[in-house]
Amino acid sequence: MMKVLSIIGLSLLLLFACKDKQEIEVGAQTSMHFKSTVFNAGTVYKGEVIKAVFEVENTGDHPLVFGEVKPSCSCTLAKKPSKPIMPGKRTQIIAEVNTADLHTKRIHKVVTVMTNTAPNITLLEIKGRIK
Repeated sequence: MMKVLSIIGLSLLLLFACKDKQEIEVGAQTSMHFKSTVFNAGTVYKGEVIKAVFEVENTGDHPLVFGEVKPSCSCTLAKKPSKPIMPGKRTQIIAEVNTADLHTKRIHKVVTVMTNTAPNITLLEIKGRIK
């Protein structure tokens, strides 16, 4: 019985001790600027792989963190930075479109980028034509 009362007392002490602590800010928002959100590949031959490079700069005061970077279809692969980008620094998001399995002449692919910015979703577009 004494053990149970000790555990309850310790639990209450910890519960009330934590209420006076300040909350820690997690995931602070920042801002970013893409040099361009549209990559125009021009005219390519069927079977070519388009390599689209999107340059982005952290223009805010907090580290820029990339969450999910999701292509619109399976013919497109996208690579995101694995580490946070510090204020004032730049990085690249690289997307590749394999045109071998495309059945249209016009290319319009989208990569959805999620970050700790407002708004937190940015759409990157890859455009072109297949000859």
